[in-house]
Amino acid sequence: MSSSTVSPQHTAAAVMHAPRSPQSMAWRKRTTKQEVGLFMAWVLGLALVSWAFQVMTKDTIWAFVADAPRQVQDVGSRMIPPDWGFTAEILQPMWETFNIATLGTLLGVIMAVPVAFLAARNTTPSVRLVRPVALLVIVSSRSINSLIWALLLVAVLGPGVLAGIIAIALRSIGFVGKLLYEAIEEIDTKQVEAIEATGASRTQVMAWAIAPQTAPTLAGVSLFRWDINIRESTVLGLVGAGGIGVKLEAALGTLAWPKVTLILLAILLTVVVSEWLTAKVRKHLI
Repeated sequence: MSSSTVSPQHTAAAVMHAPRSPQSMAWRKRTTKQEVGLFMAWVLGLALVSWAFQVMTKDTIWAFVADAPRQVQDVGSRMIPPDWGFTAEILQPMWETFNIATLGTLLGVIMAVPVAFLAARNTTPSVRLVRPVALLVIVSSRSINSLIWALLLVAVLGPGVLAGIIAIALRSIGFVGKLLYEAIEEIDTKQVEAIEATGASRTQVMAWAIAPQTAPTLAGVSLFRWDINIRESTVLGLVGAGGIGVKLEAALGTLAWPKVTLILLAILLTVVVSEWLTAKVRKHLI
């Protein structure tokens, strides 16, 4: 072998042991292009926040804002102590609030289940026709707040508990339906194939292969929605849909701050009890 011939092994070793420049050894999390893009995103974000702040505060009277701490202190002093003698008058409205949330959730779940099966790709009769309609129902329900539903229903049905129940139900369809149809699409297909291999009909497949897999999700979502509806039903009375909100509106309208305090404490207690009850039931079901 001549001295001018260099083997590949010697070449690789020379490359590995060759000194590297500091630029080639420096590690960078982002490329220059990515850093410029991130900087521009921050600039645009700050500009958007600044513009939004100007829009929100355009009609703000800053003298009122400066006086707000004194007003809060004044109202707070009027709210204490609560009017405990008013307790007997809020028991019935609190019971109405509980019924609005419970019956509204139950009605919403009953309507949400078929909508969810029509919206899921693996159970809908038609992906092009039926599924878009079911998804439209879900999106429409989730887009309109329960308070707006209550306003519309009070105008149609008149004030009362019935308008509150239906408002809660219409709002619950979208919440339960969306989470349920996503759970249906994520089921284990092996169980479905096993049931279909026995010659079962479509209804039997849904009853014995799909429903058992989605039952825990339905139970958990229904309880979670009921817990949310307890909170939402407390304010429906502000628009005439029954419940404790009617008493709250009356107390606020007459500036009866001790009664307002008692009502707020009753609402807080109801929410805490519903949280505890939901946690206990979920622990046993899931």
